[in-house]
Amino acid sequence: MYHVLALDLDGTLTTSTKEITLRTKNAIDEARKRGVHIVLASGRPVLGIEHVARTLGLLGNDATILAYNGGQLVSTKDLSVLWERTVDVPTIHTCFSYAKQHGLAALSYDDKGVITEMPDDRYVHLEAYNNAIPIRRVHNLIEQTSTPQPKVMIVGEPQRLLEARTVLLPMVAEKADLGFSDPFFMEITAKGVQKASSLLVLLALLGRTPSDLMVVGDGLNDVPMFGVASLAVAMANASDEVKAHANALTASNDEDGVALAIEQHILTK
Repeated sequence: MYHVLALDLDGTLTTSTKEITLRTKNAIDEARKRGVHIVLASGRPVLGIEHVARTLGLLGNDATILAYNGGQLVSTKDLSVLWERTVDVPTIHTCFSYAKQHGLAALSYDDKGVITEMPDDRYVHLEAYNNAIPIRRVHNLIEQTSTPQPKVMIVGEPQRLLEARTVLLPMVAEKADLGFSDPFFMEITAKGVQKASSLLVLLALLGRTPSDLMVVGDGLNDVPMFGVASLAVAMANASDEVKAHANALTASNDEDGVALAIEQHILTK
């Protein structure tokens, strides 16, 4: 029996139109009723996961939001922060300065949504769409970012982001990780922070071990989670590289893949 179930969101839990099917909702609800602790594990900010938790009936109940690619663990009981690791302000400003100098869109988050100097950028819009949150234009993003953050982003054409990473990494490598959730999304998080490391923290808080953990995902940032789970399930829509790290496969995110995995590996046990 798996006592902790970590689910990636985009490309896994949600369909291509960012919806959650009734079958998937029912499977998650049944697993929770059987005592399985549900973890919504995503690169999204808490704002972008909260409405998913609400849709699944998790708000007010015992589950966890793993947000910002592992930068923050939040209880769905009352949205209190259980644990977090943040990027320091000088590191954020270094990254934002580079983005501004090279015409790349940088973004952070406030309590309502995305904040950026470039609200019309197509990739900024994609981030806002993925999270179902609004965009607010600010005159000076550096001035608006005066406190440490769990995650900030630079977005743009993949080749330009690879060039940015090459330049920025020697400047911030001691303080931050620069990773990609998609080729056009470069995520800046605290050094050593990823979904997997935060999952291990959560397991300790829950009094559980990796042998209790089942993970379902589709992206490269889910692969480290696969490495710490007793059962790692890859979606049919995952790349071959991701599938190679899983020990089970399920259907795609448009074919109730999460529901099928839960039914097969949890509800039949």
